[in-house]
Amino acid sequence: MPTPKNRIPLFFVIAPALGVAAWLGIGKVGLELLALVMLAVLLSNVVAAVHHAEIVALRVGEPYGGLLLALSVTVIEAGLIISLMLSGEPKPTLMRDTMIATIVLVLHGIAGLAILVGGVIHRENRFRVPGANALLAVLMPLAVLVLVLPNHTVSAPGPFLSNAQLAYVALVCLVIYGAFLFIQTRWHREYFLPVESAEDEAHARPGLRLALYSFMLLCVSLFSVVMLAKGIAPALEDGVAQLGAPAAIVGVIVAAIVLMPEAGAALRAAANNRMQAAINLSLGSGVACIGLTLPAVAFVSWWFDMPLTLGISANNSVMLFLGFAVAMLTYGTGRTNILSGIIHLVLAATFVFTIFAP
Repeated sequence: MPTPKNRIPLFFVIAPALGVAAWLGIGKVGLELLALVMLAVLLSNVVAAVHHAEIVALRVGEPYGGLLLALSVTVIEAGLIISLMLSGEPKPTLMRDTMIATIVLVLHGIAGLAILVGGVIHRENRFRVPGANALLAVLMPLAVLVLVLPNHTVSAPGPFLSNAQLAYVALVCLVIYGAFLFIQTRWHREYFLPVESAEDEAHARPGLRLALYSFMLLCVSLFSVVMLAKGIAPALEDGVAQLGAPAAIVGVIVAAIVLMPEAGAALRAAANNRMQAAINLSLGSGVACIGLTLPAVAFVSWWFDMPLTLGISANNSVMLFLGFAVAMLTYGTGRTNILSGIIHLVLAATFVFTIFAP
């Protein structure tokens, strides 16, 4: 996390204001140049949102700080998915494509880069095995229940869940995530604390006034991201169609936009030999995104009577199970090196490759 100053950098004040102004002044974007400008404003608000979340996180301390970052990312992801689903033609596969892309990116992309950076700089990084295992123990059943189970149920034909099944899975996601929060913040908080000495936390704790300002700007930034996403949705879909890219790549784009600032924070942590924080950020974001985004999107799907395709393809199922098997080996030792990072990055690249060459 960045070292807090006695004032907020001007960029992180201007970005939320630009986001609100763009949302008020422009409706749905059609022109390519205008769409690029709006996308730049959206991305700046994503960066601003995570910056302000980091300031507030430093104020409240760990593990609440990492939790706040994960929740901020979840709000952005849920807002993007819902905005895209409600714009234009129905998009029943968007939720599925974004969820699988999010899992792959947090499990292999962000984590792989963090492990690689940490290995190159420090040769070997340490972390707490119980904390990493707890994150995996939550992420694995959530992923299977949401993305694999629909392919094997018979109440609804195809890769769908019936309304009762979808409601049950949404409730289970909330229960599992709630139990994880209790473990993370109460009974076993020490699992998620840094292995390194407290002297490594050289960041001055921000003052209450600065934290309050950042919290208000965080809310504005999150609102701007959600509103701008709906505006640029048609341009994004048209661009993918004109390039002849598979529709599933939209889910990867959404996941990448959402996780980009989180990736930066995880890489900074790994570079500073704080691998536990990097793992909390990467895997914690995946847990929050599935545990909270699925119930929100499921409610919107039910309210607007929109179909929701959840079951993933057979090759993605194989990649999912392989990814979790490799992750269990990686996070079962308490130490990482560049070999683990390279393997995870290869799995992330394989996932993207198979989208274009299924």
